[in-house]
Amino acid sequence: MTDDTKTDIPPLPTLEDWQHWTHVMGRAQQMMMEYWADQASKGPAPPFSFGEPGEGAAADPMALMSAGAQAWAKGLETWGKMLGGVTAAVPPGEAQPVRDRRFTAPEWAENPIFDTIRQTYLRLSDQLLGSIDTIDGLDEPARRKLRFATKSFVDAMAPSNFALTNPQVLKRTLDTRGENLLKGLANMLKDIAAGQLTQTKPGAFEVGRNLAMTAGKVIHETPLYQLIQYTPATDKVLATPVIVFPPWINRFYILDLTPEKSFVKYCVDQGISLFMVSWKSADESLADITLDDYVLGGQVDAIDTVRAVLDVPSTHVIGYCVAGTTLAATLAYLEAKGQSAKVKSATFFTAQVDFSLAGDLKLFLGDETMGLLSQLSAEKGYLDGRYMAATFNLLRGRDLIWNYVVNNYLLGEEPAPFDLLHWNSDTTNLPAGWHREYLETLYKGNKLVEKGGISVAGVKIDIDKVMTPSYIQAGREDHIAPPESVWKMMDHFQGPKRFVLAGSGHIAGVVNPPAAGKYQYWINDRDPADLASFIAGASEHKGSWWPDWVEWLKARDPATTAAVGARIPGAGKVKAIEDAPGRYVKAR
Repeated sequence: MTDDTKTDIPPLPTLEDWQHWTHVMGRAQQMMMEYWADQASKGPAPPFSFGEPGEGAAADPMALMSAGAQAWAKGLETWGKMLGGVTAAVPPGEAQPVRDRRFTAPEWAENPIFDTIRQTYLRLSDQLLGSIDTIDGLDEPARRKLRFATKSFVDAMAPSNFALTNPQVLKRTLDTRGENLLKGLANMLKDIAAGQLTQTKPGAFEVGRNLAMTAGKVIHETPLYQLIQYTPATDKVLATPVIVFPPWINRFYILDLTPEKSFVKYCVDQGISLFMVSWKSADESLADITLDDYVLGGQVDAIDTVRAVLDVPSTHVIGYCVAGTTLAATLAYLEAKGQSAKVKSATFFTAQVDFSLAGDLKLFLGDETMGLLSQLSAEKGYLDGRYMAATFNLLRGRDLIWNYVVNNYLLGEEPAPFDLLHWNSDTTNLPAGWHREYLETLYKGNKLVEKGGISVAGVKIDIDKVMTPSYIQAGREDHIAPPESVWKMMDHFQGPKRFVLAGSGHIAGVVNPPAAGKYQYWINDRDPADLASFIAGASEHKGSWWPDWVEWLKARDPATTAAVGARIPGAGKVKAIEDAPGRYVKAR
């Protein structure tokens, strides 16, 4: 009699299996021990620990990663306890379609256990997030904080983030016999030592080699910034030059990535005489920098320098993000001093002047955070840029943190080369005092929109008196400068204004070259009273808004001039200091 009965019981591990996995565990322990020994040899820096970070450890980026690692370990324990209770099938009719990128692998739907884990997680997530709006007795700021904290918790607890509840990781572990976990451990230890999560392939990009490649020269330098003049690509250029002020919290080459994505190259190809400010990453020498330095020693100085170099009466200016905020202060200062004619037009990329409706960054401005910022920067006078990078990553934790935890640490893979994420990881140090002043005075105090609320060089300014023609761009999905916050600039400036709502967010909404054929933008020329009215009556245009901006810019002053003499970097009365992109952007 033949027994055709099949069994799903896996075979017991062989002696060879036990020896192999014992070897894997031994290698992991050795890697950990070598890491601790290496860190100990580097001096008295606060030690990395998977336990609660001590008071001294709060001053080191590794301690923040330690806290994350501890929370991750507790999450794994929680999912382990839940596994026994989620093996029942999802009730008929309640299955959810797979729309979440975390669960697109076929194993999540094909395996009943993992399908149930996924469905359970999604239902619990929806219930937790939905419950926030039903809680009584919370004011809106408290509700926003709770919503953000809950979403962060929900994202961290996703079963995809843990080896035992991620079928892809389990399969990879069996296929590689644990090599993925050893590679992942090595990746994690490298990141802990660096105090920063790796988001793109190391060594794939280098500023000046395959990023920030647009030809030009540094023609002016101060302790705060370098001024780059780009080489014309056309026989004639616009008579009125353009100066770009990028955010000082990042490096300028977000606007000059690979040539096919470069806003700088696009401008030069359109016949624009273009100048770029490259801010210096803060060190001890910039500890006492204030708003006056960024307005007078930075933006006004650059405007006056370009006017003198090219012998022109005025310039166009662009302010991106926080540099747009200070540009508003600069315009108000020039207005108060009777010098507004120095600026023919101003363009704002995702910039805010009224912070009453600012985004989730306001959630990081509590007394505890401000105290931590003071502690972190007390000794050297500047804030390590890794803290700002970590903050921005937290705003999109699912994409910018947990995605790489799974890929780098669990699957043991190397992240793909991506120029935008290389830039995102290329952190810039911030002058500590000025950074706190910016957060306290502008973000929390919202003083810029008060008449005389702030002063520049002793001059009380009022942005409601700015008459400069302005082009104001916002990103529809911007989580840093929400469009409703950017729109408020329309309520303050008095000069001619054009508002453009671009598809995507804070970066991709700005860096969207026409050749890519991506996204869209909306225009409404009916003088709407608010953003809702703008959206209701807006016309949608496919692709990049860059051509619309160039057309608007040329309408301000269509005059052109030959691209000779001083229009060539270093060929005028001001000689070149060095080739673009310059030293400041490369300094670490």
